[in-house]
Formats: sequence, C-alpha cells, structure tokens
Amino acid sequence: MIAHDLHALGMKGRDFLGLADYTPKEIRQLIDLGIELKKFNQAGEAFRPLAGKTLGMIFEKSSTRTRVSFEVGMYQLGGHALFLSRNDLQIGRGEIISDTAGVLSRYLDGIMIRTFGHQILVDLAQHASIPVINALTDYSHPCQALADYMTVLEHKGRLDGLKIAYIGDGNNMAHSLMIGGAKLGLHVAVASPEGYQPDAGVQEQTRRIAAETGGSLLVTGDAREAIADADVVYTDVWASMGFEEEQKIRERAFADFQVNEELTELAKPDYVFLHCLPAHRGEEVTSGVIDSKHSIIFDEAENRLHAQKAILAALM
Repeated sequence: MIAHDLHALGMKGRDFLGLADYTPKEIRQLIDLGIELKKFNQAGEAFRPLAGKTLGMIFEKSSTRTRVSFEVGMYQLGGHALFLSRNDLQIGRGEIISDTAGVLSRYLDGIMIRTFGHQILVDLAQHASIPVINALTDYSHPCQALADYMTVLEHKGRLDGLKIAYIGDGNNMAHSLMIGGAKLGLHVAVASPEGYQPDAGVQEQTRRIAAETGGSLLVTGDAREAIADADVVYTDVWASMGFEEEQKIRERAFADFQVNEELTELAKPDYVFLHCLPAHRGEEVTSGVIDSKHSIIFDEAENRLHAQKAILAALM
C-alpha cells in the first residue's frame, strides 16, 4: 500500500475510539498497513503522508510506550506531535470538554488522549471536528490490541481460528482483546477471578460479533480451562493504573491466575506469550515465562509504533 492508497481506505477524518467501530476488513487493513509501514521503516525508506500535520497528545495518565511511540510515529510520518499534560490544559481548571475540543480542532489535525473515564474520550470526540484516537481509557485500549494482533499475525501467519487465552483482570486490555479477537475470527478465552471478570456488556457484544465471524468467547474462573490448547497466552498487571490501592487485595484474589511454567504447559507447544507491559515479574507472570523462547513482548512493544502509525496515516 503506497501513499495514494491511503485515501482509498475511506478512513480519513474518522475517530478511533474502539475496535467495535471498525469492520473486520478495516481492522485487517490497518494491521496490513502497519506491517507495510514497518517494512518501510526497516528499509530506511521515507514515507511522510502527514507532512505539515500536528497531533495533540493529551495525557491524564502517565506513559512510557504510548508517548514515545506516538511521538516517534508522527515524526516518521513527517508530522509533529505536541505533548499536553493535564497541567497544560484548562480542562483541569474547569473548562468544559466541548470548549477544549472546539479550540483544539482549530489548531490541530488530530487528537490522541490517554485518560481515565471513557466518557471523557466520547465527549471529546463528539465535540471535536478532527479525528480523536483512544490511547487508553479505563474501559478500553484499542491501539494496544491492534498492535497485539499485528504481532500474532507476524508470528503465526494467520489470525482466524487461533485461540487466545487472556489470564487476569477483566480490564480495559481484556475488553479490547475480546472485541478485536471476535472481529478477526479468533477464539477468545478469558480467565478472571469472580468479581474481576470483563464487563457483561462487552461479553455480550463480543459474542454477538463472534457469531458473525466464526470466533467464540469463553469467560471462566478457571485459568487452566482458558489456557488449554491456546496458540496465544496473554496477561496484564493485576492492579491497573488507578487501582494501585487495591494491590494487596488483588494479590490474594489473583493468586491462582499467575502465568507460570506449570500453567503454560497446557497451552500448545508453540504458543506465543504477550504482555502489554509494564510487567510485574513474580506477580501476574514469572520471569521464566516472560523471558522464555515463547515470549514476543518486545516485538509486541515495537508494533505499537507501527500499528499506531497505520491509524494516524489512515485517519489524518
């Protein structure tokens, strides 16, 4: 796919709030574009469709991977990224979100936001006249999930029909993996302790999508059931950002949900291991698993850059 094909995707001007808003074909097109942009980068070839364009990056949550990957991504695409912390904006001083959206729409070509409440993202997108990209809310993390499935495709050669087992907190990461997996025809198995399972509405939505694509969803309280014969094993921290005060409570609740060598023996012999990072080694995953030959976490982390470049190029 070369520059003039970006318009043919038909995504210019759209928001990227969640994978549920995109068709299976569109998600796959973004993944394929990410892979192509990765090859451009590895070959040292310049591809700058966003020359002269600026992305405003609103951060209400701190970040390593998100800030670096979006900033570098905009640079590689020929554009400019502007970091905006909560302290830099009038949102934190009482300005309503619609006014902020209206003003930023007159200055920028796109907005990326990493925030807590999902409604903040929705309201921003509703009032902005430029594309708004969800770089994480408490409800979902679609950029990460897109990079994850891009990584799986690179290593497995296909997506449809694979089984992905997510072991841990039914959080924003689980939600996006569920929706994305269903859209792409995977069999998604989620194992979480009682009280920490994914949102019931997301479960229903995932099953509805899976019925159309040939995928499936299993939500269970048994990690061994979820991981059985899995092609992909995934976990995340037990206490996501904003829930640190629950750390000790969650350590007890998740004691049987650690991804370790014994548990992964139930997965397929050639399974791949993913983690969105940062990882708390010795908690949700052992060093023996995260450092094993099955682990592709740094390919996964790199692909945040390329998958997000695909989103930026397609939307802006």
